Amino acid sequence: QVQLAESGGGLMQVGGSLRVSCAGSGRSFSEYPMAWFRQAPGKDREFVAAITVSGAGTQYADFVKGRFTISRDKAKNTLYLQMNSLLPEDTAVYYCAASPGYVGSNAGGYRYWGRGTQVTVSS
Repeated sequence: QVQLAESGGGLMQVGGSLRVSCAGSGRSFSEYPMAWFRQAPGKDREFVAAITVSGAGTQYADFVKGRFTISRDKAKNTLYLQMNSLLPEDTAVYYCAASPGYVGSNAGGYRYWGRGTQVTVSS
């Protein structure tokens, strides 16, 4: 069993930067590909970024390319999302997800989810 807990959300100004984290527990956590998704009020959950087990491979949604960076620290069992040049449309609850053997943009491919952390970008 893998448990995920996001942290680091908050209220930011347009153009600001923020790093959210996802702490994982469970013996196999470091062996799973992982991803970030987000859900804005009234909208479906959408893919943000994904990372392979080794951390060498990453995938991003077009709307965050060049602004967000996904990374992981396997020694600390932690996943990160560095968000720069924040925009009001980045306002959402950010979720981390993990699953054995799947890395990609389909939310249905991920077995384990955190409860999310709220990021609000104010203009």
